[in-house]
Amino acid sequence: MAAPRFMVLTGAALVAGAVMMVAISNAFIPAPRVAPPQAVSMLPTAALSAAALSVPTAAHADEGAIWVPALSAVGAGFAIGLAAIGSGVGQGIASGRCIDGISRQPEVADDLRGVLLLSLAFMESLTIYGLVIALVLLFANPLIK
Repeated sequence: MAAPRFMVLTGAALVAGAVMMVAISNAFIPAPRVAPPQAVSMLPTAALSAAALSVPTAAHADEGAIWVPALSAVGAGFAIGLAAIGSGVGQGIASGRCIDGISRQPEVADDLRGVLLLSLAFMESLTIYGLVIALVLLFANPLIK
């Protein structure tokens, strides 16, 4: 009896998700298309390739272009989020193992506590590196003029 109920609930969830995707897709407005200049289309491919290789400003944001700042904000969010999650999990595991060791051998509590504090400081420094990367992407981005 559980299998038909499971299939009905799964089908209902899929249909609800499809309806929400259709409803949300109508909310977005497409970006305006800019026609390429005619002079560029007449240049040979080798000249265009040489120009693209010699001018490293292709990744810089143009007037009105929002892709680089927007993706930099997304990258900053991923940088700080993953750094915080990784450090939090590592610190939790290290602290738990330290408490385990202290409960088994209380006489080495001072040694374990010192090693734990040193390792927690190193883990926290990795989180601070993620914060620095996020701040650089947000406020001192080298891809934005």
